[in-house]
Amino acid sequence: MKKLLAMLLFGVLVISVAGCAKEAPEKEGSAGGEGENYTMTLITMDSMDEHWLKVKNGAEAAAAELGNIKVVFDAPQTKVDATVQAQLVENAIVNKSDAILLAALDKEALKPVVEKAKEAGIPVILVDSGVSTENYDAFLSTDNAAAAELAADNLAELIGKTGKIAIINAQAGAGTTMTRENAFRDRIESQYPDIEIVGVQYSDGDKQKALNYATDYMTQYPDLVGIYACNEGSTVGVGNAVDQAGKSDSIHVVGFDFSADVKGLIEKGAIKASMVQNPYVMGYEGIKAASTVVSGGQVSVKDIDTGVTVATKDNLADIK
Repeated sequence: MKKLLAMLLFGVLVISVAGCAKEAPEKEGSAGGEGENYTMTLITMDSMDEHWLKVKNGAEAAAAELGNIKVVFDAPQTKVDATVQAQLVENAIVNKSDAILLAALDKEALKPVVEKAKEAGIPVILVDSGVSTENYDAFLSTDNAAAAELAADNLAELIGKTGKIAIINAQAGAGTTMTRENAFRDRIESQYPDIEIVGVQYSDGDKQKALNYATDYMTQYPDLVGIYACNEGSTVGVGNAVDQAGKSDSIHVVGFDFSADVKGLIEKGAIKASMVQNPYVMGYEGIKAASTVVSGGQVSVKDIDTGVTVATKDNLADIK
């Protein structure tokens, strides 16, 4: 894992030096001769999931290392209203944030404000989830399609490549989770003809909603053999439902993301595997990329894969 992280950091930090020699004008409040100070706004889907808190921790760690960056963290109260998140981006524009780091709730709904920020000369770094525009400076995320295919292969092996399964997703409009759903579905349908996907429900990443949907599927389909969950909240909810029903041996759960709750459910056997992203790296390298851009440089690789690991009971000690 350490070797992988080192490779990721090296890849991201190789930047174009074109324009770096140009000295930025001194801003009011910055220490003359000691470099310019910047305020950067990090806007995630919510402020509760451990995934987003790890993004925040990575961003703050990078800011502390650089020494001239203040990170302002903001997020909607819930994951269901992209309009609120768009308003947070508007606020960052009005407040003249030096850069905006955004994990978009809805790839279409956030497009106008991302383009507005760029028109205002504010660098935009996308993390985790993208927007339907090419008008951004960098995008740090998991290769969600590849990770979803890996999840499909894992679940297929667990259920002997046959039987009924269900999908519990998060937000219907989020580019990230829809990619995870669609790539998973395509992999199952193309590679495993004896597996039937009986349905999909959207929990908005709410653990209780996911639990309820999973319980409904288990009731409606007594012969259900697997459930795929597309984010941390959905994964925890599904794992709890299977655990409470006493069906950990008969219904195999493969999910996404990692938290203390996910870890505990893997230890119990209620979750068999989870696709673990690197949210800390997203936040850390997101701030580094933003710092490069506001200083007059350019990130050499615009779309950056931050990697994925499959967490199981066998390797839990190695997952951070």
